Amino acid sequence: MRLLLSLLLPLALCAADARKPNILVILADDLGYGDVRAYNPTRGKIPTPHLDKLASQGMRFTDGHSSSGVCSPSRYALLTGRYHWRTRLQTGIVPLWGAPLIAPDRMTIGTLAKQHGYRTAAIGKWHLGWDWPIPANRDALFKEKPKGATLATEAQRAVWREVFAQPIGGGPTTRGFDSYFGTDVPNHPPFCFIENDRTVGIPTEFLTASLVGNNQASIQGPALAGWTLEPILPALGDRAAGFITESAKKPEPFLLYLPLTSPHTPLSVNEAWKGKSGLNLYADFVMETDALIGRVLEALEKSGASDHTLVLFTADNGCAPYIGISDLEKMGHYPSGPLRGAKADAWEGGHRVPFIVRWPGKVKAGSICSQIVQQSDFIATFAEVLGTRLPDNAGEDSVSLMPLLKGGDLPVRGNAVSASIGGVPALRSGSWKYIPAPGSGGWGKGGDQSQAVQLYNLADDLGETKNLAATMPEKVAEMKTLLEKLITDGRSTPGEPQKNDVEVKRFPAKPAAASKQKAKGSK
Repeated sequence: MRLLLSLLLPLALCAADARKPNILVILADDLGYGDVRAYNPTRGKIPTPHLDKLASQGMRFTDGHSSSGVCSPSRYALLTGRYHWRTRLQTGIVPLWGAPLIAPDRMTIGTLAKQHGYRTAAIGKWHLGWDWPIPANRDALFKEKPKGATLATEAQRAVWREVFAQPIGGGPTTRGFDSYFGTDVPNHPPFCFIENDRTVGIPTEFLTASLVGNNQASIQGPALAGWTLEPILPALGDRAAGFITESAKKPEPFLLYLPLTSPHTPLSVNEAWKGKSGLNLYADFVMETDALIGRVLEALEKSGASDHTLVLFTADNGCAPYIGISDLEKMGHYPSGPLRGAKADAWEGGHRVPFIVRWPGKVKAGSICSQIVQQSDFIATFAEVLGTRLPDNAGEDSVSLMPLLKGGDLPVRGNAVSASIGGVPALRSGSWKYIPAPGSGGWGKGGDQSQAVQLYNLADDLGETKNLAATMPEKVAEMKTLLEKLITDGRSTPGEPQKNDVEVKRFPAKPAAASKQKAKGSK
């Protein structure tokens, strides 16, 4: 018997090791690089014990990036492994009532996982568009934006009933996820939860005017009667914990994509967290967000699935300046840490974000990696974990992080591109960074507007204070050529060249007068 057990034990261990891991992707919204204490120990004043613990249990990347300084484009790249600027979304975000950004036939981390037998769910903020069934002849009536204490008319209620009683196409359940629960965009209408492809209830009123502005909701629009903002984040935590607990009991592995609505506005902090930071409401919300992440990770631990779950935590972009960054800095907290800029910018503070990976038994606890990585790398990483290869028309800008997760310290990607809200690209090649425009390309102020491009060596100038473009024209030309190749190839990874969805806008932008003259001459 002892001999039999000695023979069977290695086989059992091999079988356990060969099991596909569960995957949990947690995406914070508008969380700055310096808002997590582990990333900003000397100038970070917000306690984040749960994220700090997660970092201590896994690998903390110090040069991790979103593909954009704002949310919709970053979410596109994370889910598809493809830069958003290859799509119609050249600038800004998916607009209110916008159409789906992810094409129906494009592979996402959800569709990849489903192909390998996973249960998949998305819980939280989608903000990648839907096929809203709005009748064309009443489009203006449906989308009317009131101001102040405006009551909905019977005609508005009628069109809302018609639209919200129908399935809404093009959402997460059509893009690789078995189930969805969330608010789509918490500061935009409709102000209600959406479950799978239907609203939970039928909005009948405009959102209460007192909930608009002052870092709460942005637009009134249709809402459930009595809708408030504080219950949103706890509801997402409830659903995430429930999904994990239920899924851990099933034989198939799970992938949960958890794009949180916080600490983005609305700064709908629950009473238990108000004033906890001693700083401001945003800092309180960061603490509440950290606690919710801790609750989800606790549910994972209690389910018994923690040791066999790959956890990835990151943020869609940097901290938003309008939540009181200048006031926080006066109190000693720097949301961007040592970085220049913040949300929306091509400077590092816009897109260099917290980026933590925990995988017990696979990733060394307490390790730190300084190599460049991108959220677009998730899908190629998952493909390698699952023992498969991505087709040429999927994950065109995705590189597997597995060599780094295994402890290697050689670069896995030669370059990376992140963009500002205005579409200005920031190209990295090693420690070099090229921005083909003056200023931040976003909301950040400053910069020498007399210089059309910027070139920094982040190895000795992380704060982007010394523009070397004028003194290093050869390097500027090299970076410009590289960026053009990344655009025209339709991919930044080895493989068959692909087509971009649209003509990609080039920078530096030509002056309006010159563009008009060229157009006139071409007629």
